[in-house]
Amino acid sequence: MPEADDGEIRALVTSMTTNEKVALVSGQGLWRTAAIERLGIDSILMTDGTYGVRYSTTQIDAGTGDEESLAAFLDLINQQADDKGGMFGTTRPATCFPNGNLVGCSWDVDLLYRMGEALALECRSLGVHLLLGPGINTRRTPLAGRAYEYYSEDPVINGDLAAALISGLQDNGIGASLKHFACNNSEIDRTTTSSDVDERALREIYLAGFERAIRKSPPWTVMSAYNPVNGVQAAESHWLLKHILRDEWGYDGLVLSDWHAIKDRPASLKAGTDLDMPESKPRKARLLLAIEDGKVADDALDRACERVIGLVRRCYAEKLPAAPVDLDRHHALAQQIAAESIVLLRNEQQTLPLDAAATGELLVVGDGALVPTIQGSGSATTNPYRVDSPLERIAARAGEHLKVRHVPFPTAQGIPMESETQAVLDAAMTADAVIIFTENEKEGNGESSDRDTLKLAAGHDSLIRSLTEAGRKVIVVLTTPDAVEMPWLGATQAVLACFYPGQGGGEAIARVLFGEQNPCGKLTTTMPIRIEDIPGWHTYPGENSRHVYSEGIFVGYRFYDLKAVTPLFPFGHGLSYTRFSYENMALDRQEIGPSMGCGVSVTIRNTGEVAGKEIVQLYVRPVKPGLRRPIRELKAFTKVELQPSEAKVVTLTLSARDFQYFDTARGAWVLDAEAFIIEAAASSRDIRLESRLACRSERFPPAALSALSPPALVFANERAIPALTELLARKLRISGEEAIAILEKLNGSFLGFHDTLSWYVGDAINEADITTLFDTLNQRTKKMSA
Repeated sequence: MPEADDGEIRALVTSMTTNEKVALVSGQGLWRTAAIERLGIDSILMTDGTYGVRYSTTQIDAGTGDEESLAAFLDLINQQADDKGGMFGTTRPATCFPNGNLVGCSWDVDLLYRMGEALALECRSLGVHLLLGPGINTRRTPLAGRAYEYYSEDPVINGDLAAALISGLQDNGIGASLKHFACNNSEIDRTTTSSDVDERALREIYLAGFERAIRKSPPWTVMSAYNPVNGVQAAESHWLLKHILRDEWGYDGLVLSDWHAIKDRPASLKAGTDLDMPESKPRKARLLLAIEDGKVADDALDRACERVIGLVRRCYAEKLPAAPVDLDRHHALAQQIAAESIVLLRNEQQTLPLDAAATGELLVVGDGALVPTIQGSGSATTNPYRVDSPLERIAARAGEHLKVRHVPFPTAQGIPMESETQAVLDAAMTADAVIIFTENEKEGNGESSDRDTLKLAAGHDSLIRSLTEAGRKVIVVLTTPDAVEMPWLGATQAVLACFYPGQGGGEAIARVLFGEQNPCGKLTTTMPIRIEDIPGWHTYPGENSRHVYSEGIFVGYRFYDLKAVTPLFPFGHGLSYTRFSYENMALDRQEIGPSMGCGVSVTIRNTGEVAGKEIVQLYVRPVKPGLRRPIRELKAFTKVELQPSEAKVVTLTLSARDFQYFDTARGAWVLDAEAFIIEAAASSRDIRLESRLACRSERFPPAALSALSPPALVFANERAIPALTELLARKLRISGEEAIAILEKLNGSFLGFHDTLSWYVGDAINEADITTLFDTLNQRTKKMSA
């Protein structure tokens, strides 16, 4: 299909029948747009997901009838990742990269770009035009079923990593779909429970990652979410899709729905959801009837058709030739990404790295060492081309004098654990170190289901505790969707957080354990000590179809800092086999003002004995801000590689927005603080250097005045006192000094201005006099600020 300009696309839409228009904006089957053959409008193919191309032959080739499509869709979202049955049996093999929960811990935009490149190559080989990702919903709670798909609790990381992946895809001819817009933070009654979020939290947290990604690398499509936001379905929200996305951010791409997310198709079209996916004959019929009844304007339908055609034309115009995919090379990339993302949470007495040439015995425990959990469950689950066994990769590294043994330990519920625990304890008596592969209970998490606990699978906590009480050296390898409780932490020697590491996770874990990879991943969410410490826990998961985001802007580490709650592990935490010093912090300006940014440079030195990579985090801490703000917020980051004794200067840029907050009273981003402390840090609780930056705040017009305004508000207007002095002097026939003395008596009153004044002057000055004066002041203020 040749590329067309806007005029040609409009002409195509003009020549279409209403039925053809409705078909075009309604999808075809589960994974395609509709083709209009008589006008030369081709169909495009889309599929999941962000960390692996999920091409199911039965789903993509399913019948176009509602019954077949719905059955295929429900089979998809209810599929467990470790179920090797129906879905994998009909899904073409692809590379299963680390999931968002782990790859986010890389803090590495270059790796995300390379991952996007690889995904694009695999899409092209399968004839896919649009990949449905990345997903960047804020990891507000570790209980969220789809938390494993997302990068972070912070919008800076979400936006920057998403932009890199989008660029990797779209630079290589495959469209991206940034999702789920917005506040898709729970799977409990996800299509009916409203995410009730105040506007400031929406602007500063939940929308900020989307805005950042769109500004850095505009995706060809944005996918609206299942849930309502403040009582309005996301796919039908004029405020989200038009006011914010299009009018404020200037996004000009296509908006498509999540699958079967639309409840009112005419309302969604008018709100800005261009494409309804997948095809639904009832929704098409309702849209057609609304058009015939005049309830949907022609221009709204035509605009959606133009965007669909524009996307189709772009997919074909930027399509690159398909070529054989080197899956072995992609597997190596998956291994590298996992190895650079794994987080070393704890490492007492330099237990790690292990010495492959040592004499002794390693005991590897757990079913996950043989058949690892590499990914989460739901629509994005990938049929892996191959899977590295952690046990095999560990054994392959052991020298001739290091014996590796394995003892199984199940994760399934309902299995008596006493005998299994004793078998492990017996085997551990001769081991020099025990490596335990553990995970959370698999039931009750994934798409369509949130977790209800932060505990490990049944018996695992008890097993770890029993081993430590027996004096064993214990190394814990965690494979989890998000945070878990670790009541045994203080007695263990080392802990690795692997989250969902993808098909190369086994090799990556072995590299880290034996020091071939110096761990450099850092947490992108805060790990709580207990479930009750989660921000917003007291209002989770909502009641009566309303889920109030009660923590407001204090999401993740912002909450822990505000409440002075000690986390299990803080945001940004991650250990290394070497050490880094932070030196010579410098700012390129000494004062910040409206519309100003600031450059920050820091020298990072590797003071250890092995090469390593450090993630430098830049936080901004406001001093006496106009409105209450988090104690500190991440605003920039970079990753630097250093040889032993090597030092490098890293430079980070803070934009004007990085110093602002959103003031809902003014409906704008504002700069208002006495100063800012710029912090260079190794984590949100490990601040290494800081510098003070003075602030010249914006001048804001005074509030509108009325006779009912309290005196303090009136006197805050610098024009009010001279005008009132003149009024009192004239009306009361007194001197200016006497008038000022009367006005000074009004200070401290919480009554309205006229009511307070009348106590001192009686009815000599009536309310109309004050109203007229204040109206004049308000008009002058309005003119000056226009």
